Amino acid sequence: MHIAKSFSKKLELFVQGRKESFAKLSSVIGANDSTFWMHCASLGEFEQGVPILEELKKHYPNYKIVVTFFSPSGYEIKKNTPLADVVAYLPFDTIKNAKKFISIVHPTLALFVKYEIWPNYLLELQEKDTPALLISGVFREKQVFFKSHGGFMRKALRTIHHFFVQNEASKILLEKLDIKNTTVSGDTRFDRVSHQIEMDNSLDFMDVFTADSLCVVCGSTWHEDETILLDYINSQPKDVKFVIAPHKIDASKIESFRSNLSSPSILYSELKTATSNNQIDAALSNASVLIVDTIGHLTKIYSYADVAYVGGAAGNTGLHNILEPATFGVPIIIGVNYDNFPEAKRLRQLAGLYAVASSEECSTILGKLLSDEKFRNKTGMIAGHFVNRNTGATQIIMDHIKQLHPPS
Repeated sequence: MHIAKSFSKKLELFVQGRKESFAKLSSVIGANDSTFWMHCASLGEFEQGVPILEELKKHYPNYKIVVTFFSPSGYEIKKNTPLADVVAYLPFDTIKNAKKFISIVHPTLALFVKYEIWPNYLLELQEKDTPALLISGVFREKQVFFKSHGGFMRKALRTIHHFFVQNEASKILLEKLDIKNTTVSGDTRFDRVSHQIEMDNSLDFMDVFTADSLCVVCGSTWHEDETILLDYINSQPKDVKFVIAPHKIDASKIESFRSNLSSPSILYSELKTATSNNQIDAALSNASVLIVDTIGHLTKIYSYADVAYVGGAAGNTGLHNILEPATFGVPIIIGVNYDNFPEAKRLRQLAGLYAVASSEECSTILGKLLSDEKFRNKTGMIAGHFVNRNTGATQIIMDHIKQLHPPS
């Protein structure tokens, strides 16, 4: 990694950031502080942790909260989150690092999100008699815990005080390892997104851009997703607007995609160069495609969608959050590589989501959803109800935490 960082900005952040972790933690956490520690792999896992962090801040105001990330894509975006007193990269999982980290942070409780299992850290927490919880956990038979050579990882797994898993299948797999301290709580992301609908989601530029047109919001897209979408965008009816919010803001790739558009387009960043509101309004009104080349607006933009395409599953990078548009009652389209995402599988079974393997399939379902209002509304209603029916994981987890550590 130290060699490879010379060729990759992400790896450079990955390596360099870890060099600063101990000093950063020591500067914030004192010997007499009470702390909670949450570890997330990346941004998606952090979003799952947010409802718990909010509740911890509310019920334990005298505790300091430490959040660690494995990936730069989570750390760089959330390093200044007000939900934590300090955010750092998790040092590599060695015995020496684990001992030093736990000594500095000395958490009252550790929370790992989804499937973050780091053996040396867990074993050190056990040594210090510090309970660790896994929240929004997901287990699959192909994981190393369930293989004949996974003994060391199973040993780490058994140090966890309690597992809060998303589904019954995960609980059954753990029971095969004779692990029974499990609760099927569901996914905290449902709680996270369900609160979004209660907020002010208005955006002036979206009000102007969409006006009276139907709007398709394509969120967290990768090249494979944009390839599937391009034909329909270029043959779109005049009364349909498209928002493209790429997962990675890469100017050269955005320009390459834009050059293949036959419809007028505008970048969000170009709005900043306008000299008047009238100029901005005219540019937005004349564009058929808005490319959002910035971070932070997508959740609110989904509230303007009549149909949402969620990226990541056309390739192998991993499906992004379908629950963000679903909470607004928006029908959803994704690619076909979503086997590891139980919420997508379930919503497809309910007919609130459609998976497409090609531009032809994408054009067909987009055309039906946009032309048939009754079908569109029914599909969106299924998506919205799906979110509403699956909230409550946060309360289940917090009840357990309060039993372990009653708030003062």
